[in-house]
Amino acid sequence: MDIEATSLTGTGSGQRIIRHGLQGLTCLIVASLLSAAPAVRAQDFSQVDGESGVMHISGALTQGACRLEMQSADQHIELGTITTGDFSTVGQRGEAIPFQLTLRDCLLNGGRQRDARTQSTVWDSRQPVVSVSFVAPADNESPDLVKVAGAQGVGLRLLDSRHQDVRLGDRSEPVFVAPYHDVLTWYVVPERTSAPLVAGAFTSTVNFRLNYD
Repeated sequence: MDIEATSLTGTGSGQRIIRHGLQGLTCLIVASLLSAAPAVRAQDFSQVDGESGVMHISGALTQGACRLEMQSADQHIELGTITTGDFSTVGQRGEAIPFQLTLRDCLLNGGRQRDARTQSTVWDSRQPVVSVSFVAPADNESPDLVKVAGAQGVGLRLLDSRHQDVRLGDRSEPVFVAPYHDVLTWYVVPERTSAPLVAGAFTSTVNFRLNYD
């Protein structure tokens, strides 16, 4: 997830016996034919005229209750133009810009997670439970904010759908996911830090991970 902004100035029994005997005979014939068949070998193209090559195919099988849509996996969030006048005091915030994670094919296999903040357990025997971890470089003066590159005096705060702070690197509050399809909403908020304001177009990159337990 890339975040960009510009600052201008800052997812029947007899019958059954007969049928069983036929089935057993059929299996025996099939097995005999298979044993007599030559082994299948990978074809060697090295002696065939023309060019040849090799394909190396790789992948990963992961366990997860949902599938993250591609558009959600790679996002570009535009904060628009902000000015230094909007951040006259430390802690002053700008407009909260929403972004969404769209989940598809969510399975009814249940879920259980512990909320790292309250130590309470969120669980259900059918409905999946998910939390999200956001990882990014922290601001030097305000480590709870995401550091930006290209400007100074401002950082980015991440909020959940209830506008609660998101702790970088930690799991967010676990939430239930609607069966089959759901959309999770988060917010990015520019915030003034204690560093001197230095205007400039700024960018930041935030990595995130969906956690299923």
